[in-house]
Amino acid sequence: MSIIKVMDELLANKIAAGEVVERCASVVKELVENSIDAGSTEIKVILEDSGTRKIEVIDNGKGMDEKDAVLAFSRHATSKIDDEDDLYRLQTLGFRGEALASIAAVSKVELKTCAEDIGTLVVIDGGKIKEVSKGDARKGTAIRVSELFFNTPARLKHMKSLYTELASITDYMNKLALSHPDIRFILMNNDNLILRTDGSGNLLKVIQSIYGNDVTRKMIPVSGENEDYEIHGYISLPEVHRSSRNNMVTIVNGRVVRNLEINRAINDAYHSYKPDNRYPITVFNITVDPSVIDVNIHPTKMDIKFSKMDTLIDLISEMVISKISDRELIPKAFLKEEKEETEEKKPIYTQQVIKLDTKESKIEEVEILDEEIIINDELSLVSEDEEYKVDNKEEKLMPEMYPTGLVHGTYIVLENENGMYLMDLHAAKERCNYERFKEAMGKPNIASTSMLFPITIELTNNEYIILKEHLDLLTDLKFKVEEFGINSIIVKEHPTWLPTNNLEDSIRTIINIIIKEKEFSIEKFNEKVATMMSCKHAVRANTHLTMEDMQALVEDLRNCKNPFNCPHGRPTTVFYSNYDLEKLFKRSGFDTKK
Repeated sequence: MSIIKVMDELLANKIAAGEVVERCASVVKELVENSIDAGSTEIKVILEDSGTRKIEVIDNGKGMDEKDAVLAFSRHATSKIDDEDDLYRLQTLGFRGEALASIAAVSKVELKTCAEDIGTLVVIDGGKIKEVSKGDARKGTAIRVSELFFNTPARLKHMKSLYTELASITDYMNKLALSHPDIRFILMNNDNLILRTDGSGNLLKVIQSIYGNDVTRKMIPVSGENEDYEIHGYISLPEVHRSSRNNMVTIVNGRVVRNLEINRAINDAYHSYKPDNRYPITVFNITVDPSVIDVNIHPTKMDIKFSKMDTLIDLISEMVISKISDRELIPKAFLKEEKEETEEKKPIYTQQVIKLDTKESKIEEVEILDEEIIINDELSLVSEDEEYKVDNKEEKLMPEMYPTGLVHGTYIVLENENGMYLMDLHAAKERCNYERFKEAMGKPNIASTSMLFPITIELTNNEYIILKEHLDLLTDLKFKVEEFGINSIIVKEHPTWLPTNNLEDSIRTIINIIIKEKEFSIEKFNEKVATMMSCKHAVRANTHLTMEDMQALVEDLRNCKNPFNCPHGRPTTVFYSNYDLEKLFKRSGFDTKK
């Protein structure tokens, strides 16, 4: 007796839904991507209770006739590929033909669509077609998904909170808007506006709609290309960063994707310009021949593989480093203007602001004026990009400034014709030390000096085994190290660049770095040693400095390749313009000489 049977189609669709339809955001993703593939220029997403009660997507795409409208809900039915060759030159976001069948299997669906003069209405309940009839002749498609997971209680039970579901949908809609700035997107939840873009094709306007004016003004345009890839987009100044990688958006041929190697390359390019546990805001739109990539890895189509990843990583690193290494990066202490009240009332909308950077997503309702939604086309949001760029490579990145005093033994007060600066002396000295140590460690002919009193260091047996494997690193750094008894070493010489104060502590720290490094890399080792040494031997807070000491520190910092951040990414200097100072003391608009 045969025990293997062909699975019922409805059961197969429910199983497939487990991968394709994970949550409300999965439904929105699949439906909106279908609208994009249909050539829509305007897509509206309407939610009730964060999509748990209803998800409605309305577009003005090419629509479908009755036959296609019914067939679209069949498993593996698609209009986007015909044969195997099409799989390697995909031009659409969807292609697997699983989404609609999977969604319909676990919800109640109502589809209204029209391609010509006669519309079609299709009603499906739990995967079973209940009605097919003539509908409205409105060009495009409107699909409504309600009571998601009503027939799969286990999945319904594990739905997240309304705030979490809405935050997830909003996050993906933001990324879709960034990937298609030429499409007008509208997202609403319970009649509250969350996202609206104008579809003008201006990527910077979309960034403004998502992140606001303050962030948008600190975005830098980037572009580059090689034989395989063409990239354009925006990156944030190093002073703008977030707590998660979620704001590093990668778009490949119009598809929002995830790739850890690309994110790592971007983050590494910002190294020492920002804290290691913070991440920049970036939007990279990558154009590549479809044959070079593979998106058929997972049903969600978010993961991607590149056949020429090395050239892509090199291009991204070069683009980011070139943009942030040739400009003045001193954070500006801008003061927000006070808006004057006017009698004339302007249109007011209620907008839900999703807080995505907190552990628990929150929703705040705020009132916004219509003028805050629509950007003035004449407004130059990236005017600072050229204003603070240093074109002459011989010109120092940091402007000349002159010390006038010291606050709490921690902050140096400086001035020039542009305004006032505050410099963190510990961070500034860290940066100077860091670049000095990195340069010394990179020289093959480092000099060493003998120690009058050799230092003996005892280790555990496992630590000793790891250190013996990498003793050549200490030798290359001009340490003279010998085995000394059981699980012990004796250090007889050290490189001349190693400061003699706290010598034993510095040597022990270098050895600990070697022992703790899991995936060993000489670059990472040198980086960690230089960072550690720069911090240990920097000037501490509450230290008295003479005016000559302060001037010498400022000049040393100005000679650094990156004078704006310590090795940990904290700013060394903050700037208050003359205008900011006048605003602080309510002198704006008056003669400042009085």
